[in-house]
Amino acid sequence: MKKSCTLFLLLIFVVTLVVTDAEAQRFTERSRYASIGVNIGAMNYLGDIVPAPHFTSFRAKSTRPSIGVTYTYRLYPRVSVRGGFQWGRIMGDDVLSASVDEAENADRFRRNLSFRNDIKELSAVAVIDLFENRRTYSRRPSFVPYGFVGLSVFHHNPKAYYENGSRGLAAEDDIPTGWYALQPLGTEGQYVENGNYPDPYKRVQIAIPFGLGFRFRIDRLWDLGLEVGWRKTFTDYLDDASTGYAWKQDILNGGGDNPKAAAILSDRSAASGFNTVADPSGTPYDIVPGYGSPANTMRGDRTDDDWLINVNLSINYIIIPNTRRPKFR
Repeated sequence: MKKSCTLFLLLIFVVTLVVTDAEAQRFTERSRYASIGVNIGAMNYLGDIVPAPHFTSFRAKSTRPSIGVTYTYRLYPRVSVRGGFQWGRIMGDDVLSASVDEAENADRFRRNLSFRNDIKELSAVAVIDLFENRRTYSRRPSFVPYGFVGLSVFHHNPKAYYENGSRGLAAEDDIPTGWYALQPLGTEGQYVENGNYPDPYKRVQIAIPFGLGFRFRIDRLWDLGLEVGWRKTFTDYLDDASTGYAWKQDILNGGGDNPKAAAILSDRSAASGFNTVADPSGTPYDIVPGYGSPANTMRGDRTDDDWLINVNLSINYIIIPNTRRPKFR
């Protein structure tokens, strides 16, 4: 899949370079136009808290909505530039995605991690049409397939829901019920000093958006679009899971906004319903054997970054260009 994505990006880049200066000169100012659009869609992700660790892994009940706005300007007969803002949500839940009866996914069921994450993205992409339009907006084709590639910056903030009393603790559980932002907690020991743990991850990241779409002309000034896009991110923490477990004792003695909440949310295996043992680091917490300590590295897979997948339906309005006409005396 990685090789296919690389070839696709290379193809889009080569097609963009084919647009020469001579073609640009033939495409007059009168033929250029802009459009504004609104899109609604569905967002999903590929990461560590999914049914299976490959691109065919998909669970419809984990899909969440997205919404966005765009501004597009046609530069050449085949090429437009598009800027946009999009909000979307992703989620994952080991209990919902896996089953204790499935050999491949039983370990995920016992791990029992879950999250949701709101993605806010600003993007700039080049849109390359398969069919060109050298005339004005009113003579544009009725149906146009296209590809796009570009760059985006996004903010994400993974959170987990904790219900008071939902896990076995040897000590009194006094963590309130609610959603907890996970990055400030350091659930993998990121805020532990002098420990062999990863550095805190950033909640502002960059990505490479690319994909395919179809545009349908429904009126003189209106287009309808359908698009599927992928975001190649450079973080493995969209789901707050990447490396191994941290000692709960280290988390409790370390930094972070709420060390006790961090210790609880770092390992939720005790709430999966399996037999538990006392935490070997000596804290009053229980763990399922094989989880919850640095000797067990099943919390995440650091070898692959997370991906975002988005399907959008858009409605676009063409802004009539204000071209100057020649004056006659």
